Amino acid sequence: MITADDLIALVRTYNPRCDEALLRRAYDYGLRMHEGQTRHSGEPYFTHPIAVAAILAQQRLGDATLVTALLHDTIEDTRASYVAVSEMFGSEIADLVDGVTKLTNLQLSSSETKQAENFRKLLIAMSKDLRVILVKLADRLHNMRTIKAMRPEKQVQKARETMDIYAPLAGRMGMQWMREELEDLAFRVINNEARASIMRRFIMLQRESGDVITRITGDIRKELAKVCIEAEVIGRAKKPYSIWRKMQEKDLAFSRLSDIYGFRIICETEGDCYAILGAIHQRWRAVPGRFKDYISQPKSNGYRSIHTTVSGRDGKRVEVQIRTRQMHDVAESGVAAHWSYRDGVRSENPFAVDPAKWINTLTDQLDGDEDHADFLEAVKLEMYSDQVFCFTPKGDVIKLPRGATPIDFAYAIHTRIGHAVVGAKIDGMRVPLWTRIKNGQSVEVIIADGQTPQSSWLDIATTGKAKSAIRRALREQDRGRYIKLGRELARAAFEHVGKRATDKALTAAARNLRLPDTAALLARLGSAELTAREVVSAVYPDLAPQGGEEVGRDRAVIGLDPGQRFERARCCEPLPGERIVGITFRGQGVTVHSIDCDALQTYEDQPERWIDLAWHSGTHAAAYSVSLNITMSNDAGVLGRICTLIGECNANISNLTFIDRKPDYYRILIEVELRDAEQLHNVISVLDADSDVAQIERHRDLAHASGKAVT
Repeated sequence: MITADDLIALVRTYNPRCDEALLRRAYDYGLRMHEGQTRHSGEPYFTHPIAVAAILAQQRLGDATLVTALLHDTIEDTRASYVAVSEMFGSEIADLVDGVTKLTNLQLSSSETKQAENFRKLLIAMSKDLRVILVKLADRLHNMRTIKAMRPEKQVQKARETMDIYAPLAGRMGMQWMREELEDLAFRVINNEARASIMRRFIMLQRESGDVITRITGDIRKELAKVCIEAEVIGRAKKPYSIWRKMQEKDLAFSRLSDIYGFRIICETEGDCYAILGAIHQRWRAVPGRFKDYISQPKSNGYRSIHTTVSGRDGKRVEVQIRTRQMHDVAESGVAAHWSYRDGVRSENPFAVDPAKWINTLTDQLDGDEDHADFLEAVKLEMYSDQVFCFTPKGDVIKLPRGATPIDFAYAIHTRIGHAVVGAKIDGMRVPLWTRIKNGQSVEVIIADGQTPQSSWLDIATTGKAKSAIRRALREQDRGRYIKLGRELARAAFEHVGKRATDKALTAAARNLRLPDTAALLARLGSAELTAREVVSAVYPDLAPQGGEEVGRDRAVIGLDPGQRFERARCCEPLPGERIVGITFRGQGVTVHSIDCDALQTYEDQPERWIDLAWHSGTHAAAYSVSLNITMSNDAGVLGRICTLIGECNANISNLTFIDRKPDYYRILIEVELRDAEQLHNVISVLDADSDVAQIERHRDLAHASGKAVT
């Protein structure tokens, strides 16, 4: 087990000014709290927190983070409490330990938890203090290094969770070394046969071709000497999981893979980076399409480096990364470089990213009223998308996820531009809005006054920012219509009980229903989230309509202009109680459809003809016909019993048509006059329970979708 002296000696190598007393106190407290506890391997449990602290010390992190690592399981697994930790080590460390505890208890791999929900929880934890995630990643890394002590089924669960969540997160934070190790450790559990096969092939390759890494490293050093540049050259074979993934993606055998070796050149200045690139390309032929300059276009987590792939010895491809020492520190530590120490003081690396700003790049496009699905989708898009770089007509660079469209480009510039976009040009050519932008293209968007976001844009947009802005605009558009309809519904409902829907009455209803204001009340009423009866009951509980007077057909639908008449669409035959929408016909009034009627697709490009409508909340007359398609046994008395059952539901049969007759069954259409959707449900339930009814469904006839209506 690592002793306190060993840990402090490790910390002193990069932070001679560390608080030795604090570290010893945390070490002793953790050792005392975990006394008597053991791991699955039989080792004392405290060996785990010490190992986690050592991993973080290798990242040159500060005292508070290391103390958190030493104590990260005390609140969860021992008699220690938040108050006790806070009194001994301060509120900052107590909050960090509590954050790790809560993150551990999220049950990220449970079958009930969707992956997107995991991302939301991780983001919430990161937004409070990113060091919580750093400790959790180190915790997971040590657990994966010692996973063989767990039960086989537990190993698989932890490995899949690591592969799906923690490894990608480490990569997104710029800690690529940790991502690769986590992936390889998880790969060893999930598909050990494939990993062992790749390792055997590596050994065979080395026997056949010798030490390729040493030879190529020597060649690179010779080229650097020619241009008088001092730099460190490191070569390595790629990790088994990285190779296996490439084999799967490209459907290639191991023998056909070319770039299985990578080389890293670490120099002093940015100018040296480009000089080295020139020397490499002059000596070896560059592979087209495999050059990336992350120095001039750094990643959001601060990563900077030049990547190029060249054809080396025997035509084998090798990847070369070129960066300065400071860039390398950020590439190794990622966002954690913000907290790293060197020579006893916080590192002033100009390339380190402020964690708060990094988190904001993931979440600034999301506002507080987003529903969970929208939020999670946007976070997932931003966390796991590759980047493309394109240019505005003025030459400014816009960074977007791979697969982004001109709509994403427009919203990346400004939300106002995105809302008004009507067309786009890529490299001077007019293109559809769904065109995918490629690296290096110049994009110009065309805007127009009066344009508003379309619902179809949600299928075209890729970025979380664009999707969130579009949904927000669509909600605002809908909200205006819902408020207008809600006001009509409230007016009719209050008049029904002899009252007026005054602003004061509506304010009282909103207050009693615990809604923020009248607008929210009317919007919910118009969108059918509230019923008119609930609104009236909130102000006049004793006057709310409970039945009584029937609603006549002349006032059955709310939302029409004065004198405007309506007819029910024959294709869907909507009933009171169902969500409805109106389509206007010049000289013919309004045809009312169910909101889910397939015929509405015909009018998708004519939004000016749509009207938001709603049925009156009272009791309606049984005057609305609906057709039922029934398949029943061809036995004596069955049809009579069916008609009797309909009558017992207080429904009247207005027409009956035989569609198909067979020796053992027949199919009929029965038109029934009903009050509302609830009565229809009762009729269908009663008939469906009869043993001689093989099938019953509501008949909808799209042949009458052209605007013809039924009374």
